[in-house]
Amino acid sequence: MKIRRFFGKDMREALSQVKAELGSDAVIMSNRKVADGIELVAAYDKEPEAKLFTPKAAAQTAAKTPGQKAVPSLSEIIGDDGPDSLKALLEKQHSGTNSVASPAKSNQPMTTNAKHANEIASHLDFSEAFIDDIENQSFGEDTVSQHAFPEHQASSIGETPVSQSAELAQIKEELASLRDVLQYQVADLMEAKNKRQKPVHQYLVTRLTDMGLSSALATQLLSYTPAHYNERDAWVYLLNLLANRINVTGNDILSAQGAVALVGPTGTGKTTTVAKLAARYAQKYGAESVAMITIDTYRIAAYEQLATYGKIIGCTVRKAQTSEELADLLFQLRHKRLVLIDTAGFSQRDSRLIKQIKQFDNGQMPKVKKYLVAQANTQYPALQRIIQAYDDIELSGCIFTKLDECYSLGEVLSAAVEYQLPVSYVTDGQKVPEDIKIAEAKSLVSAAAKLYKKYGLNHTSGNNAIKTA
Repeated sequence: MKIRRFFGKDMREALSQVKAELGSDAVIMSNRKVADGIELVAAYDKEPEAKLFTPKAAAQTAAKTPGQKAVPSLSEIIGDDGPDSLKALLEKQHSGTNSVASPAKSNQPMTTNAKHANEIASHLDFSEAFIDDIENQSFGEDTVSQHAFPEHQASSIGETPVSQSAELAQIKEELASLRDVLQYQVADLMEAKNKRQKPVHQYLVTRLTDMGLSSALATQLLSYTPAHYNERDAWVYLLNLLANRINVTGNDILSAQGAVALVGPTGTGKTTTVAKLAARYAQKYGAESVAMITIDTYRIAAYEQLATYGKIIGCTVRKAQTSEELADLLFQLRHKRLVLIDTAGFSQRDSRLIKQIKQFDNGQMPKVKKYLVAQANTQYPALQRIIQAYDDIELSGCIFTKLDECYSLGEVLSAAVEYQLPVSYVTDGQKVPEDIKIAEAKSLVSAAAKLYKKYGLNHTSGNNAIKTA
């Protein structure tokens, strides 16, 4: 169903426009007075053929209106077998008048229809009365019109909500699409303008984003860069500024005492990292000063893997399946300087993840520090989801693993800066305990810049090579 508006100096003129353009299948949705006259809102299913106004429908509609004088329909005046259209009625009247005016040509009595045709002469202006009645009525904008001229008005009104809903949904979808296109075009225009006005700044933003940093962080860093710097000085300044934004914790795990749990998604290397930390701690304080506990009851041979590391290191290894067992083991191992807890790996969308982590805060065990273990080669959106999954968990820091598998480090650096997550250690291999290092901000930024220079630049990445074979 489609909707159109009509304007006239009075109701008569507005209705005439509706009849002339939409015909008898239109539905008057609403009317209201405006500054220049009357506004009508009419609805129709399809482009109608031009038809004359049907007084029968008008009379029927007017009769339904409370408080309005019922106007007789043509069918009531001329009989059920008479014509319903005004044009046909006038033709009947004309033929009847001719038969009366020429009695010599016909000695037959006047037919019933002819008699009614003569009578209708006194009612030809009833449509004028209908218009006057409509003009004196007042029905609001939100009223679906019962004052319409379709002969099948009831079905049209019944279909109006469904068709209107579909029409509005289509309009909303088109507007949303147009908005997205306009936003893209405006952003493109603004970027082109900035490139013309500040070419060096835009070049540096591009380099930072190519290095893996998020657009928001790159723009923020550039806003602090002095405008008079050339490209080289500005680049060095940006790298130093990035290093200052990274928070590192130092050797906090291996220099402290207590219980530490490593949490994070599956496949990030938590078990191997626990073994590396335990081996380093045993080298410094002795194997009897450290113990390892696993609560990973989902992965096959998880305990056996950690037990193998414990046998090599010479430290105690235990397994807990419930929070009560974990609390009991922590009490038994309270004489150990450091207890490292290996947790099960879950997806950040897995409800078991939060359930397992809540075991550390049930009030039955001493405080356990929690460190997030994440792969350094994880995509930035995935890193965001991982960190957000631990919003309700107090994290003491994070450990980035698998630096040796990275082609870009900007993503993890962006995540650490934007979520203010301290970085404690980084790992770059499978060797225990060699391949673990204390995180240093300048070393991380330097490694990110080297990876960008090696793999990110167009002339070094090889991405611009076209294979024709």
